[in-house]
Amino acid sequence: MFIVSQIARILLALIFIFFGLSPLFMGPPPPLPGLAGTLTISLYQSHWTYTIAFAQLVAGVLLLVNRYAAVALIILAAFLYNSFSYHALTMPEMLPLPLVVLILWFLACWPYRVQFAALFTTKPLRAEKAAADVAYDRH
Repeated sequence: MFIVSQIARILLALIFIFFGLSPLFMGPPPPLPGLAGTLTISLYQSHWTYTIAFAQLVAGVLLLVNRYAAVALIILAAFLYNSFSYHALTMPEMLPLPLVVLILWFLACWPYRVQFAALFTTKPLRAEKAAADVAYDRH
């Protein structure tokens, strides 16, 4: 499973590095029909695409070099949510694309499942208790 998660992490990183660099080198995509085209035009005309691209690029690089990969995966989770929303509401025929990326994301997250478990607690741990748990896990 370790090799599968590493391959998924690298593929996911390369995907987001590509999409992070694409607005800089490719410009706006060809006109899309309907709401997808309207949304895409407004994102490019307002230069919001560059903000999104920068965040995707940073998260992809962090994931590729395997530094702060858990943080990068959390950042990319927001992009996956937006991608699903965009495709489900404006281009449902393209929904398999974010589904493939989501599978890669889950595979890349697998080694970090213990760290992510703390995000789903109902009450935050006191700092002393959390530090003691981390110190205990190192032994």
